[in-house]
Amino acid sequence: METSAKLYSLKYSNVKTYLFALLFVAGNIALPQLCHLVPYGGPTLLPIYFFTLIAAYKYGFFVGLLTAIFSPILNHLLFAMPSEAVLPILLIKSTLLAGASALAARTMKSVSLLGILGVVLSYQIIGTAFEWVLDGSFYVAVQDFRIGIPGMLIQWFGGYALLKAIAKL
Repeated sequence: METSAKLYSLKYSNVKTYLFALLFVAGNIALPQLCHLVPYGGPTLLPIYFFTLIAAYKYGFFVGLLTAIFSPILNHLLFAMPSEAVLPILLIKSTLLAGASALAARTMKSVSLLGILGVVLSYQIIGTAFEWVLDGSFYVAVQDFRIGIPGMLIQWFGGYALLKAIAKL
């Protein structure tokens, strides 16, 4: 299933880059707070990645990268979640997500279920490898695949639905 869409590649010199990044960071602050009301909501629903996927797919790598970096850091500073111990891997996975999402959008030039699935799987698989190297525990590294499947499904289908809804903007 594909939808043609207006996809942008905003540069660092564009004021819109920072305005959109601010908007998506706010979403990545609010959504995890809601998800943490559910037991194990963070590790199960993976909310901190959602708006990074949208930001990078719709507005390009620079907006996605700003969202990927500032969302976990501000969440940590404001709410101590994610914890300092997992902050590095969250930053790595978020950055991988921004890159994969922007690359998929630029390559496909449309919103596609298959494209978004590829984005979610690629950042998770590569991120898992980084986490395994950093943490030294395969069991910990595959946590997103053990308990985060609902979050990946939300990213896949929810990301597709939101990108489709804002496709003409």
